[in-house]
This record gives sequence, C-alpha cells and structure tokens, in this order.
Amino acid sequence: MPSAVLLLSGGLDSTTLLAHALHEGLDVHAMTFRYGQRHASEIEAARRVASHFAVRDHVIVDIDLRTFGGSALTNERMAVPKDRDPAAMHDGIPITYVPARNTIFLSFALAWAEVLEAGDIFIGVNALDYSGYPDCRPDYIAAYERMANLATRSGVEGTNPIHIRTPLIAMTKSEIIKHGLALGVDYAITQSCYDPDSSGAACGRCDACLLRLKGFAEVGTGDPGRYRLR
Repeated sequence: MPSAVLLLSGGLDSTTLLAHALHEGLDVHAMTFRYGQRHASEIEAARRVASHFAVRDHVIVDIDLRTFGGSALTNERMAVPKDRDPAAMHDGIPITYVPARNTIFLSFALAWAEVLEAGDIFIGVNALDYSGYPDCRPDYIAAYERMANLATRSGVEGTNPIHIRTPLIAMTKSEIIKHGLALGVDYAITQSCYDPDSSGAACGRCDACLLRLKGFAEVGTGDPGRYRLR
C-alpha cells in the first residue's frame, strides 16, 4: 500500500480524514502535536482515534508555541470567544488563530513524508464551516504544495512529488459528518472543543463546538460527544 502522512488532532475533521484515507487503501502514518494548547485533551482523543483505526504509526511531536503566544489557544490569560453566531465566523481572524500553526505542522509532516517516501500528506482543513483561519484556504494549500516540491529532494528530482491532500476543504460540517458516518466513524471518541474542562468535556459554546453542533443538527442526529452543559 502507498504510504501517507496524516495530521491527526483527534477532532471531528481529522478523524473523518483518517477514515477517508484508510478507505482509499493508504498506509497511514498519523502525526499529532502537543504544542502547548489549552485543549490538550485533544491529544488523548488523537490516541483513541489512532488506536481505534489501528494506524501503522502514530507519533506525538512536542513543540511549544506558547513561546510566541499570540493566540487564545496557547495563552490561558486570553479568553476563548464564546457564543458567536456561526454565520459571522468568517468575518475577520479570531484570537483562536495560532500564528503559522498549519505551516509548522505541515513542515513536520513534510519531513516525515520524505523519510517514508510518502507522496501524500493529508490535512483536515475546511474553507466553508470554519473560523476564518488564513491557513485553511485552498490558495494557501496550493502555495504550500508548490513550496514542498521546491524544497524536497524527491520533489526536485521528480521521483516522488508531494501532494497536500484536503478532501474535506469544500465540504460543510454536515457533509463531513455524513461522509464520516458512511465510513463508520464513531464521533464519540473525538474531541473538538477549544476550551474543555479538566475531564475533557466540551464547553458547547466556543466556535469549534458551535460549528460541530450545527453540523450534527443539520444531519438530524445527536452529537455523541461529551459536553459539560448537557
């Protein structure tokens, strides 16, 4: 089976992405980051997801983006926005944006892909139901892919071009959920919340929770995730 590197956060999107890549028949190597995020319970969710799908390799990379700050996800003195209207989430870039996060994550994934001789890197970005992050847009992904093939030996030599795979990028959250359910995803093992409590229960009010709840409501099924307000 051809190898692929997949960025796995343990959330709804990346778990659906993993099911999708495995359904394609790829030998998936999953990568998760412990980067100083306040929602560190997502790392345990990623472990559950990787174990559930029995991926060949699952590595957890330690970096500390708290060194730079600039985001409510890495600075607990900054409040995570709550109760925002999902329709207004495209207006401006929220303080939950982590500067250069996807660029950093993709660079680690690119290095591993070179070692594995993997031509595909999967990232679960979405440009429809999302919080307006600049590094989730199709033009960013296309630019990164061009750079990746300029910056790697396999890309320069043309032996194994790198493809940044984003099969969820043009889907709504409800479409992603439907796709995952068709692939047998158990969303009870996932974690999407930006501000969970110490037990990992979701707040139900941050952007990630609201978009997730909206998606399940549009599908017409309850969200099996754990919420502290329920």
